[in-house]
Amino acid sequence: MVTRATSTPPVLPGYTYIRPLGTGGFADVFLYEQDMPRRVVAVKVLINDAINPEVLRVFNVEADIMARLSAHPSIVTIYQASISADGRPYLAMEYCPDTMSARYKKAPLGIGEALDAGVRVAAALETAHRSGVLHRDIKPSNILITTLGGPVLADFGIAAAVNAVNDEPELFAMSVPWSSPEVLSERVSGSIASEIWSLGATIYTLLAGRSPFELAERAKNTRDQLSARVAKAHYTPIGRSDVSEKLEGILARSMSKDPAKRYESMRAFAEDLRWAQYELGIPPTALEVAAPEWATAASPVSFADAAPRGPVITTVNKDSRRAARAQNVVARLADDGDGLTAGSKRRIGWKGPIIGVAIAVVVIGIGVLALRLLGVI
Repeated sequence: MVTRATSTPPVLPGYTYIRPLGTGGFADVFLYEQDMPRRVVAVKVLINDAINPEVLRVFNVEADIMARLSAHPSIVTIYQASISADGRPYLAMEYCPDTMSARYKKAPLGIGEALDAGVRVAAALETAHRSGVLHRDIKPSNILITTLGGPVLADFGIAAAVNAVNDEPELFAMSVPWSSPEVLSERVSGSIASEIWSLGATIYTLLAGRSPFELAERAKNTRDQLSARVAKAHYTPIGRSDVSEKLEGILARSMSKDPAKRYESMRAFAEDLRWAQYELGIPPTALEVAAPEWATAASPVSFADAAPRGPVITTVNKDSRRAARAQNVVARLADDGDGLTAGSKRRIGWKGPIIGVAIAVVVIGIGVLALRLLGVI
C-alpha cells in the first residue's frame, strides 16, 4: 500500500512545533508545545488536498462531539479547534503517548488491565449514547493511554447520531476485525448493538493478543476471509487460564450474531464486566456515566454543518421575558452609578443632608456641655 508523505506542520500562534506523531487518510497529527499554559499537545491537522465540504462537515462534527464529551474522564480532552494561517482546520488535543493497539501487539494484557479498560470505555460510550452520539469505530488503536496511564476513547471522526434521520448520508465504518456482522453486510451503518459488539471484540483482542476471528496463519486473514468469519459469528474461547467461564460468556454475549441477544446498553455490558472483576477478586472499576440531566442540557450536535466556522450567532430570543428582565436590570444599573435604584436616591436625596446637620449640632452641644462641667469654659 502506498503511503503519502507527511504534510508540512502549520505555524500556530501560541504553539511550538516538536515532531510528527502520525499520518492518516485525511489528516496528520503533530506534537506541539503550548506556550501558555505550558504543556505538550497533539494537533490533528487536515491536509490541503482533503479539504472539501464533506471533510469540513466531519471535522466540525468531531470537534463539537469531543468538546461536548471530553469532560468524561475516559474520553480524550480537546483544548482548541481553529483554522491555521495557511487555511487548514486543526484540533489541539490532550497528548497520549501510547495506545492499546501498541500494547496488545507486544503481549496480551493482564486480566485486570483489560477489564478496567473495558469498563471505562463502556462508561464513556454509554455517556456518548445518552447524548445522542454513536462512535462507530471502536477498536484498540482508538483507545489511547494518557500520560497518567489511563485509557481514553479517541477519534470521533466518523461518529453519527443515535437516531439518524433517513436523509442523512450513511458512512460505513470498515475496521473489519472489530465490526459487527450487520455493519459489514451494510444492513446498518451503526447502532448501540453494533458498538457493543465492537467493544466486546476489542476486549477480546486485548486478552488474546489477536482479534476474535483472526487466525495464526496471516495468509488466511485477508479482508474477505475475516469478513466471512465475522458473518458466521462463531465465538472461539480465548482459552487463558485466568479468563473465567463467566467472562467468556460475557464476551460471547456481546458478540452474538443476533443484535437482539446482545446487551441492551453499554451500561448493562459494563455492569457484567464489573461482576466478572468481583468474582476474579479484582476491585470493580467505578462506573462513571453522565446523568440524564446532563445529556439533555445542550442541543443535539449538528451532523450537517459543513461550513467553516465563523463568529457565534446567538440563539437567544430577544423578545423573551427573561431577555426583557435582563434589559431592565441593565437600564437600572446604568442610571445608578453607585448601584442604588433611582427611587432610593430620590427618597434619601433631601433627607440625607438634614440628618447630617442635626447629628453635627447634637455632637457640638454635647462637647460644649462637657467643657463647662470641667470648668474649662
